[in-house]
Amino acid sequence: MKNFIHLKDISANDLRKILIDAKKRKQRRLNLNTLQPDIDVPLKGKLLVQMFEKSSLRTRLSFYLAIKQLGGGTITLRSNELHLGEGGESLEDTAKILSTYGDGFMLRTDSDKKVDNFSKYLSIPIINGLSPSSHPTQVLSDVFTVEEIKKKPISKLNIAWIGDANNVLNSLIAASVKFSFKLNIGCPKKYKPKKIILDWAKTKNKKINIFNEAKKAVKNADVIFSDKVISLNDKVNKKKKIKEFKNFKINSELMSHAKKKLYISTLFTKRPRG
Repeated sequence: MKNFIHLKDISANDLRKILIDAKKRKQRRLNLNTLQPDIDVPLKGKLLVQMFEKSSLRTRLSFYLAIKQLGGGTITLRSNELHLGEGGESLEDTAKILSTYGDGFMLRTDSDKKVDNFSKYLSIPIINGLSPSSHPTQVLSDVFTVEEIKKKPISKLNIAWIGDANNVLNSLIAASVKFSFKLNIGCPKKYKPKKIILDWAKTKNKKINIFNEAKKAVKNADVIFSDKVISLNDKVNKKKKIKEFKNFKINSELMSHAKKKLYISTLFTKRPRG
């Protein structure tokens, strides 16, 4: 595995290896301070270059601390501080420069095409910190947290998603294939996942259950995933969209239809470090 762009393109074995390593490292860090590196410092002398084209709090902090704890260093760039296709410098030129100075590149962007183009021209690994169609780091860290809290493999759990079909849900669908867990989706009819996403899941013999009633989606759920109905930079009629999701709120009434020992995961869940 060179790049970490979409969960669907990474083998289940590699994803499980990442989780196993993260669990071991988190356990070993129990007596270490926040900025103390891991004993084996696997990224000693390595530099991760990060570029944020979209606002970020949790992703920015998570990556900064993770690289520090692994013994490496980070530098954060903003796209408006670079040439990046302007002034005679192409994206290919930028990729070559990044590959010369850095050992890895993390991009948080509003363009899937930009992630793909960088992956073609970089000679170093690229990590997708968020793109319009995918949020792989978020969902993989959520899988880690779910298994840690529920103390069992996610394959043995019933997972429900309540809300809009967005990049987080796309990655969750991919995760349901890779980790073999049951996934129910509750959303208004016009907001279901794109056909290309569902068709991909079908090619992997994965059935995704979609309900237009939230309480049906969460029936017997061990974990409920959700996200903001209005995503960052969403160009929609916000009042209209919120109204269309009025019956898809995570509240005590809805939770009464799920299992009693329930875990709720949102984009605002604290992420595991290490």
